[in-house]
Amino acid sequence: MKTVIMGAGAMGSLYGGMLASSGQEVWLVDIWKEHVDAVRSKGLTIEEKGEDKNVAVHATTDAASAGKADLVILFVKTYHTEKAVSDALVLDRENTVFLTLQNGLGNDEVICRQVNPPKVLLGVTNQGATLLGPGRIRHGGWGKTYLGELDGRRTDRVAEIARLFQGAGFETEVSSNIKHLVWEKLLINVGINALAAVTRIKNGQLLDHPEALMLMEGLVSEAVEVARRKGIPIEGNPFEKVKAVAEATRMNRCSMGQDLDNKRRTEIDVMNGAVAREAERLGMSVPYNRMITNLVKVIEKTY
Repeated sequence: MKTVIMGAGAMGSLYGGMLASSGQEVWLVDIWKEHVDAVRSKGLTIEEKGEDKNVAVHATTDAASAGKADLVILFVKTYHTEKAVSDALVLDRENTVFLTLQNGLGNDEVICRQVNPPKVLLGVTNQGATLLGPGRIRHGGWGKTYLGELDGRRTDRVAEIARLFQGAGFETEVSSNIKHLVWEKLLINVGINALAAVTRIKNGQLLDHPEALMLMEGLVSEAVEVARRKGIPIEGNPFEKVKAVAEATRMNRCSMGQDLDNKRRTEIDVMNGAVAREAERLGMSVPYNRMITNLVKVIEKTY
């Protein structure tokens, strides 16, 4: 299966590198020329548990040069989704599948504005990765990946993609409730990303400080209440799940943290900001999420 990944940041490069390592034809597409040039000339280096693995993978700044694709995976920042989909239309053929594994809410809706909805799949991943520099990433967290059809059907194509990911070393399951799982992933992002970003620490270090745990619990409990008011079933103990993910990705600097570190725009609007917007529509107050959204926005304005 020929796979083209739109967005070769930490996560896009991780998936691209591991799929290529398993023998698949993979193309990374990104606007960062220095990173693309490094991958093309020296391969992609994946640091994992203190050891380096170098993988040969195609890379380009021009999606059209990759040719037609069987699978297009969207890994760009959410505010670049519309442009990335527009650029990726040159990859489309009759049976091409578009899969989003991005953070936050609403990416599938943005993709479906330009792509026929039956061609779109939704997914969530709990992997963790850090971009260390041009051509180099760190695989710092392991977790399940979930894939599903927008209408909840279990199809051969989503099962095939799940097997593809499993063959590359990603623990992957097919879900008939993928939109619910997107909310569950949102709860994890809400509890970890902005908090780790503004405190300048790695995911696992949040667990080492009682003050951070108190803030995390407040952020997650507010988001859980919003989800339940929207009719989203939330199973188990969400706070414990968030802590488990923080531990599993202990050495990972979250994507939002990497954005603040490098003075880039964050995805706060589709994470804690999304919780605040949904709460406002419901007439609810979510002071923890509103506060941390505003803190991140203030930091962005100081660049």
